[in-house]
Amino acid sequence: MTTLLLWDVDGTLLRAGGLGREPFQRALASVLPGRDLDPMLHEQVRMSGKTDPQIARELLLLASVSEADVEDHLPDVLRLLESNLGEVEADIAARGHVLPGVPELLEHCAGAEGVVSSVLTGNLAGNALVKLRAFGLDRWLDLRVGAYGSDHHDREELVPIALAKASAHHGGSFSAASTWVIGDTPRDLACAAAGGARCLLVATGTYGRDELEGLGADAVLDDLADTEAVRSLLGL
Repeated sequence: MTTLLLWDVDGTLLRAGGLGREPFQRALASVLPGRDLDPMLHEQVRMSGKTDPQIARELLLLASVSEADVEDHLPDVLRLLESNLGEVEADIAARGHVLPGVPELLEHCAGAEGVVSSVLTGNLAGNALVKLRAFGLDRWLDLRVGAYGSDHHDREELVPIALAKASAHHGGSFSAASTWVIGDTPRDLACAAAGGARCLLVATGTYGRDELEGLGADAVLDDLADTEAVRSLLGL
């Protein structure tokens, strides 16, 4: 049975230097011209663990867009979000950073027999690529089988999507029982549980270890720095 590793991006593999929020605000301003938007509107939504479509919906509602009109504006917001983030890829590389142990782990996984390593993230597929490429992490990941916010707005639907993609690209030897979701929020755990996958949580995002302990994850670590321990835990 092939092991499928699904890594969250923001807060688990890397930090984007705060640049993940600003493109939302710019996209909103473009879609809602003339509207007096709070310049810090994007700070009012806790983005950790949410999909980009979910975040965009919340921001539109905060901007006093009616429920009936949100779906009309959403495609334009998401299209501009991808364009805006792509423009700051160099800034992400300059202001952000890769989290401890990540390059070593991803490189090992990329060369490990019986392992497919990809991502499960709330980012749109294009935005995930921008962030990963900014630090050269994309070379070690099979992004064809990743599950993204552009696949579904509900993160809890993403494990089955990743499994279906993995089977389509690599054959039918994948199961939820041999899949790990590695993330940094309770939403990563909820996603793994909904899809029947195992879950490793790391306290490298906005949630401390004390907030993650006891939620029911298979394991909780401070970070991924002890690569030998992480590899042993994941059975690599």
